[in-house]
Amino acid sequence: MSTDQEKTWGVRDHWKAMIAMTLVSLSSFQYGVDFGIIGGLQAMVPFLQAFGQKDPSTPLGYNISSDRQQLIASLMVLGAFVSSSSAGFTAKWIGRKLSLWLACVGVFVSTALMQATTNIGGLYAGRLIIGLANGILMTHSQLYGIVPARYRGLGISFLSYWISFGSLVGTIVDNFAAKITNKDAYIIPLGIVHIVPGILFIGLFFIPESPRWLAAKGKFETAERALERLRPRGWAVKQELEEMRTTLEAEAQLQKSIGYLDLFRNPIDRRRSTIAVLALTSQAASGSMFVISYGTYFFEMANVGNAFENSCILTGVGVAALLATTFLITKFGRRRLMMITGFILCGISQLIIAIIYTVHPNAESSGKALVGMSVIYIIAYNAMIAPYAWLSGGELSSQRLRSHTFGLATGVGFFFAVTFTAPYFINPDALNWGPKYGYIWTGSCAIAAIWIFVFLPEVKDRTLEEIDEMFEAQIPARKFRKYRCTGTHVVLDEKAQTEYIEERVGNGKGSDAKA
Repeated sequence: MSTDQEKTWGVRDHWKAMIAMTLVSLSSFQYGVDFGIIGGLQAMVPFLQAFGQKDPSTPLGYNISSDRQQLIASLMVLGAFVSSSSAGFTAKWIGRKLSLWLACVGVFVSTALMQATTNIGGLYAGRLIIGLANGILMTHSQLYGIVPARYRGLGISFLSYWISFGSLVGTIVDNFAAKITNKDAYIIPLGIVHIVPGILFIGLFFIPESPRWLAAKGKFETAERALERLRPRGWAVKQELEEMRTTLEAEAQLQKSIGYLDLFRNPIDRRRSTIAVLALTSQAASGSMFVISYGTYFFEMANVGNAFENSCILTGVGVAALLATTFLITKFGRRRLMMITGFILCGISQLIIAIIYTVHPNAESSGKALVGMSVIYIIAYNAMIAPYAWLSGGELSSQRLRSHTFGLATGVGFFFAVTFTAPYFINPDALNWGPKYGYIWTGSCAIAAIWIFVFLPEVKDRTLEEIDEMFEAQIPARKFRKYRCTGTHVVLDEKAQTEYIEERVGNGKGSDAKA
């Protein structure tokens, strides 16, 4: 369906797709809850008594080794990396819906194991299994393809919103559970992880399989019925389905097989795969997972007020920033501008924190500055980086290879998202840099901003079919925003056709300028 035609339909007209999108996007809630809870557990005395050791030199009197901290985080990431990277295979053989069902079961099993064990090996096993489930949830929920192109940004912002909201819920639960003096302090927070996967598991019975996945499998009649269930009455379902068919057939001419080697086999797919992977991974360059995963522990060891309350405030502000983005992304969501601005703000805030703690370490004013700059950081990250990184990773990949590309992008993103070195830098028993760790992330933010400026295309309000056309026409990233699509898909070796399209667009721009 054309962009002009889409704009005649509002959000209320698409209420069925919006409800389905909201349900599927709950997948990321569990991921956020996991990060919110596990970071807080490492600042709880009962948890440290079970999995750490006494350390009179720390504010809590207990600590956990940096090696164990690293494994608690990295085993989840390893599982997520494996399952996300395998998204192409799971999508091919079992589909989006069944993949989400299996992931929900994985969450139930892993959480029950972590609640029952007092052995570090059992905790490690639970973290690995929940990582496998998280990878499937995060990948297939974003590939589900329920809403029209105009609301794709809104859908991705929902996913990011649920991550932050889940983190907030986990942090608040930790705040109250921290007052419990026995092992229920960490068993109760883990228990809330069961709730949302249960809702998702039941809700999936009431929505159709992904129409785009069905079309990719050649099940066009089933895809049409799925679209009819999701779209408002009077929507040109057959036209939307035909656009899917045309795009899939055009892409199939580039390569008959579908596998991970195809992501890099020709220049078009190689470019798209590289941009999608790096766009999604770029959010890790902000140091976000250091703040999210170790925020409460970091505040506790920096002796900055009440660590749990500070974490609640920080996460709450982040949720508010994402909620604002949810309403603004469809109208104002320029990917390049927002992400570059976000990285600049994140880098500056971390630099200021590091400088203050270098000059005035452990001062009360330094603690207030840490909290204040952390608030600025989380607003910049949640409002300007996270939603657009996930959005770019999902919309810039080839439709034919979308499961493989986004799966790889998510897997690599998981791998780099968790800062494996963070425990060694902030743990008092290791390097004990504390807030001075921000120096490293300042440079990382600068590099990410430069990469986005040079390589990331602007595709706001473009359909997936239009994005395909622009990549196939080999348009430079800086020209994507103003490029006028012709509705023609070019094939890799048809250079003359590509030049013809570019010439037509150039003439069109000239006419516009004269007018």
